[in-house]
Amino acid sequence: MEKNFLLVLFYSASGSVKNLAHAIADGAENESMDIKIRTVPKVSPSVEKSDPDVPNSGEIYCTKEDLISCSGLALGSPTRFGSMAAPLKYFLDTTGDLWATNALENKPGIAFTSTGSMHGGQEVTIFNLITFMLHHGMIISGTPYSFTNLNKTKSGGTPYGPSHVENFNSSNELTKDEYEIAKNSGARLAQLIKKINA
Repeated sequence: MEKNFLLVLFYSASGSVKNLAHAIADGAENESMDIKIRTVPKVSPSVEKSDPDVPNSGEIYCTKEDLISCSGLALGSPTRFGSMAAPLKYFLDTTGDLWATNALENKPGIAFTSTGSMHGGQEVTIFNLITFMLHHGMIISGTPYSFTNLNKTKSGGTPYGPSHVENFNSSNELTKDEYEIAKNSGARLAQLIKKINA
């Protein structure tokens, strides 16, 4: 079984959350941490299958084994009316067996999100993601103000976790501050994983 790897698990509709996920991974890789980047399939409002079992391109779909064997978790979703997107919640709702066996207990984690507009529910969504991690007994890491970009950002970035505001630059591309906040969060999470597992 692999040890000391960070699982970056996200759902992204427009690409903003995916870009945050990769920025977090960049920071963790700078700390020589192994990374697994995973996503979840879309869900359909009908009973018809909406996605293949294996994605045609992009990140691999997450499995419960990825969650069990990771040393830490970065969990991200776009904001949907102040909550995580349905595809990610659908996957997370299947983890009751992991909760029952304390499989994620004492693993450090961070949450991240993106909104279309400023004040579009970022902090509520991040807390929504953090609530999942708290129920699993995880150790939550926020974004400290020692990250100087947190004091300068005019768009995304919160003390609760990395974020992106899409209509700030009318793009899913991260601003410099958003990227640095996400990257530094990934580096800090990697450092925490190493300390906990030392």
